[in-house]
Amino acid sequence: MPAYKDKERNTWSASFYYEDWTGTKKKKNKRGFKTKKEALEWERSFLNQKAETLDMTFADFVDVYTEDMKPKLRWNTWITKEYILKEKLLPYFGKKKMNEIKASDIIKWQNTLITMKDENGKPLYSRKYLKTIQSQLSCIFNHAVRLYELKKNPVHAAGPIGGDERTQEMSVWSKDEYRAFSEAISDNIESFTAFEVLYWGGLRLGEMLALTLGDIDFKNDEIHVTKSLQHIKGQIVITPPKTRKGIRVVKIPHFLTRELEMFARMQYGLNPENRIFMISKEFMHHEMDRGSEATGVKRIRIHDLRHSHVSMLIDMGFSAVDIANRVGHENIDITMHYAHMFPHKQQEIVGKLENANDWQEAV
Repeated sequence: MPAYKDKERNTWSASFYYEDWTGTKKKKNKRGFKTKKEALEWERSFLNQKAETLDMTFADFVDVYTEDMKPKLRWNTWITKEYILKEKLLPYFGKKKMNEIKASDIIKWQNTLITMKDENGKPLYSRKYLKTIQSQLSCIFNHAVRLYELKKNPVHAAGPIGGDERTQEMSVWSKDEYRAFSEAISDNIESFTAFEVLYWGGLRLGEMLALTLGDIDFKNDEIHVTKSLQHIKGQIVITPPKTRKGIRVVKIPHFLTRELEMFARMQYGLNPENRIFMISKEFMHHEMDRGSEATGVKRIRIHDLRHSHVSMLIDMGFSAVDIANRVGHENIDITMHYAHMFPHKQQEIVGKLENANDWQEAV
């Protein structure tokens, strides 16, 4: 493992041979290292990657993971993943060797994130975001286990971060609360119609913002969800929906069809391929604040309107399968996370069981 010094530039270079994935012998050169040690460390790291050994640092394996996965993922998905890798994972695990990272290391990292506070002394990260960060870490180790013979994923042994997200209370609006809110913002026809789509249609915010005139079937009271709008690095990017089942046809009440038709007619020169709602997420947050303050209705997140839609359907007695298909959940397990919000349903079940037993006794 030789290293060579460039006396003119007073720098070091690494120069060596290796075999690529086809077995072809190739020469590798890299210059500009400040010390001989740096040049040799880089050579060792490069050869470890090519040998697909887990006796490499986490940072080096992230390079391997990037090469394997980046071409397979949607651009906006990779941008989110890349940010978490660089900002939340590499600073902590970057220099540790993959085959030496233990569950105890994961727990120490978890506790570091959990105890971080903002300037007001509140937790810096929500439980949901902590779970997102840990999911990315687990993806790295799963990839190493599946393809590079790492014995086990230490994240699994460490357990969830910040508690089980499923136990976190969801904030929802009842129909009365939503109606009070919608009346308060009805002076702005654009935000009023947008919130109507979110509440009565159960769409995600990005799905609603991406809707074009051609996505609305005014004759059959349907919204065709085929895309989602994202803001990435200051640019508007249209992508497929969040999940495969996100591509769906949503039946809507006729009054919502009329509201959408009325709003569309107000937009001069609107073509089938034109977006209906030329508004931003910031505008929607502003309108949420305005309506909540005007009515005294509790302030919820915009995404909680989707939770409110699901909870309304559960309360009306629709099955988890029906609801999952309507809102585009990838599987009904996601839908079932809402069940804890309606304990009174358990009492209804008991009542029906008792009635069934009375009938059996009568027979």
